[in-house]
Amino acid sequence: MRPKRGNVLVALAAVMLFSFSCFCISRLTQTSNQLINCRNHILEFKEKMLLLKNKTERNRQELIKALSKIKYEMTQRKNTSVNLVEKKVNTLGKNETVSDTFEILKFFFPHLRKVGRIYPDVIFGKKRTGVSFALGISTVNRGNQSYLSQTLNSVVSRMSPSEEKDSVVIVSVADRNEDYLKYVVDMITKRFKRQLKSGSLEVISIPAFFYPNILPLTQSTEDSGKLESWRIKQVLDFCFLMLYAQPKAMYYLQLEDDIIAKKMYFTKITDFVHNGTSNNWFYIEFSILGFIGKLFKSEDLTDFVRFFLMFYKDKPIDLLLGDIFQVKMCDPGETPEKCAERNKHIRIRYKPSLFQHVGIQSSFPGREQYSKVRF
Repeated sequence: MRPKRGNVLVALAAVMLFSFSCFCISRLTQTSNQLINCRNHILEFKEKMLLLKNKTERNRQELIKALSKIKYEMTQRKNTSVNLVEKKVNTLGKNETVSDTFEILKFFFPHLRKVGRIYPDVIFGKKRTGVSFALGISTVNRGNQSYLSQTLNSVVSRMSPSEEKDSVVIVSVADRNEDYLKYVVDMITKRFKRQLKSGSLEVISIPAFFYPNILPLTQSTEDSGKLESWRIKQVLDFCFLMLYAQPKAMYYLQLEDDIIAKKMYFTKITDFVHNGTSNNWFYIEFSILGFIGKLFKSEDLTDFVRFFLMFYKDKPIDLLLGDIFQVKMCDPGETPEKCAERNKHIRIRYKPSLFQHVGIQSSFPGREQYSKVRF
């Protein structure tokens, strides 16, 4: 009996040991699976963290680039405002040349004969040439009032894309006031960036050394002396601008900084020049007011400038324009009215006017003007 009981106990112990072993193996397998799952989760988490890190780094790089671009643009704008005028004469390359149209100035102004090359201070511009029309706008400080932005908006916005490509608008800052120069530069940079980039708009400033002593020679009151000096300077401002524009285009249109252009004005001018008149005209008036809207052939500009400079101290430029017509086209002793009637095909007046004068505050300090024409 005892041996049988011993065998049973051994068998029972073996079964219990086998069961315990199976249990342990099962638990170890579960634990191993859990460890593998845990490891997979850790690897997945690590991969997500790596992706997040890379994405964060890309975002950081993009942010750095954006901030650098903003900083660069702010620096460029600041440098533009601080260093407004850079002499074109000093920035010419070795192989670059300038037009000699300004050389005629040395004949009339002895103080310029000591100057090497005469050229405007170019602030902005791609020096566009080879176009049909150059439009010149001379601007000066009018105190607290400015019409330049309104004028430019009407002039450039009322051109078609093809007309804009075949023209250049030149704004000439004829003022020594650096604050006004900064205002013009900032305003045009912000509001007419596309035109500046395309080359259809340029900004120049007249160098201070250009002007002679323009104090009136005759005895006069202080106010009349200032008015006479202002008129003299205005003639010189227009002459300089005309000489700068001459090599750029076939035709030159004179405007002012306080006008509004009529809708489709440029199309009407182009059509009239090419289809509405013969080619032997002296100049065409697209406005009857002053020197506004006068169209010249660029090849004739030097002759006009020479005449204006011979008598720049004697009369305003719009009156000198009438004088040069009478000198070149009228017979001795003939009345201006009869001469104008006889030469209607040479001195042409387009109707109705394509430009409206809107400025009330004159460029002469303290003076107001209300001259207007009907469109």
